[in-house]
Amino acid sequence: MLTPGYQLFQAANNTAALADVPKDRRGTASGLLGLSRNIGLMSGASLMGAVFAYGAGTQDFIHAAPAAISAGMKLTFLLAGGLMLSAMALVFARVFEGISARAQ
Repeated sequence: MLTPGYQLFQAANNTAALADVPKDRRGTASGLLGLSRNIGLMSGASLMGAVFAYGAGTQDFIHAAPAAISAGMKLTFLLAGGLMLSAMALVFARVFEGISARAQ
């Protein structure tokens, strides 16, 4: 479910992002789009790994108690959920701002 949703988003997002770019600069813009996506994936994975280690209270996961692993997972998913809800709130605020501007 996640991969098809991401693919649908990525195709539409890339098309929208490149629509206003002049044809002679689309290669550069496409490269920057890919670079920013990869930097985001790498930094996000690193940050969530650090959050997990902090929540688990150890970096020795092989010998960690199941409760510590559970605490790390709980903190990681709470942070991810909070970030997701914040992003959704920003999107909805922009959508409703556009709707109210068109209504006036």
